[in-house]
Formats: sequence, C-alpha cells, structure tokens
Amino acid sequence: MVEAGVDISSSRTTALHQPRQDHSPSPSPCLPPSADAGPCDLVTVPARQGLEAVDILRLRESVGPVLHDGECDTLGFLVPPGTADAWDVPGSACTQTYDGGAAAAEPPITGTGWLVAPEAAISEATDPAVLRAALGEAARTIAAVDRCR
Repeated sequence: MVEAGVDISSSRTTALHQPRQDHSPSPSPCLPPSADAGPCDLVTVPARQGLEAVDILRLRESVGPVLHDGECDTLGFLVPPGTADAWDVPGSACTQTYDGGAAAAEPPITGTGWLVAPEAAISEATDPAVLRAALGEAARTIAAVDRCR
C-alpha cells in the first residue's frame, strides 16, 4: 500500500511484512479534511493487526484516516510528516509520502479505499506515539487469541 514513484529504500522497518508497491499515486492530497492540510507519512501494517489497532484507537478517540488496500492485506495509517524518520515498530513499515494539496474525498493512493474516511476520523492524522502503543496492544491481543486456539 505504497504509492509508486516514492523512494521507500530509506523507510525504516523491522518488518517481515513489506508494504505493497504496486499502486500509483492519485492526484489526491494526503490529508484531505482541510484545505491547509499538508503532507503525511503512511504506516503500513498487516490487516489483522491494523483492524485491532483501529478498534483500540477508536475507543481512545485517537484515530486518523486509515486506508485499506484492494485485497485487504494491509492497512495504512496516515501519520504526521517526519514519522518515517524514526519509525521502528516491528511488523510495520513507515514511508514518506508526497505533499498534499486541496481537500478531496478520494484516497491518496490508487487502488485503496478508506477504512476510516477523513470525515469520520477524529484527527487529520494519527499520533505516532498513540499508534505505536495501539499496535503493541493489538499484537499482544492477537498473540493471546492465537494461544487460546
């Protein structure tokens, strides 16, 4: 779930899961809710962990816009620019994205859709520290469920 044309070689990841690279960017902005929204980074995670994290973030009223890829393999959380510089959460990848422009309702990456649309999000981007905690909690929840099977 990463737009083509963006160099992700410098993105930080410790993940075995790598974001999809077969989507090209659409002309839509990254943070559509307001006309002064700027660029964003994108944290990509496997769908199962991402869905758990979305639920956690909704309960804490901290969720920003979230994308899903067409195959529903991955989710992408829009986070503030600069997040990719220090992102090191195992099982995820964070990539720098392009600058946004005027407000639009279309997802910023071709071949994706909104799981949490900008107008339904609580903020224009998910706080990276809050997302990091939610992803950790989601991973622990999934591990506990898997142990009970």
